[in-house]
Amino acid sequence: QVQLRESGGGLVQAGGSLRLSCAASGSISSIDIWGWYRQTPGKQRELVAGFTRYGSTNYADSVKGRFTISRDNAKITAYLQMNSLKPEDTAVYYCAADPIGLGIFSSWGQGIQVTVSS
Repeated sequence: QVQLRESGGGLVQAGGSLRLSCAASGSISSIDIWGWYRQTPGKQRELVAGFTRYGSTNYADSVKGRFTISRDNAKITAYLQMNSLKPEDTAVYYCAADPIGLGIFSSWGQGIQVTVSS
């Protein structure tokens, strides 16, 4: 079983930056496919950024050019660098992983709050 734990969230002013981390633990030696999602009250969870099985990255249009997903295979950790933050980026952010290559995100973190003040 794989556990994911997010860190790095908090309160930041518009225009600022935050870096989220997602560390994996448990019976796992590597993870290639990661994703970052976010959710606000009353809305569906949306994919913000992710790695595909081919190693490429994809981003929601709303964050392109501002957010960057990365990973450290040695640490089995994914990151989401968020720059030029806007109030509309306020949400609970979740990391997700496909640790055994099922083609779906079968492992999820507990979520972490990001609040951007105007």
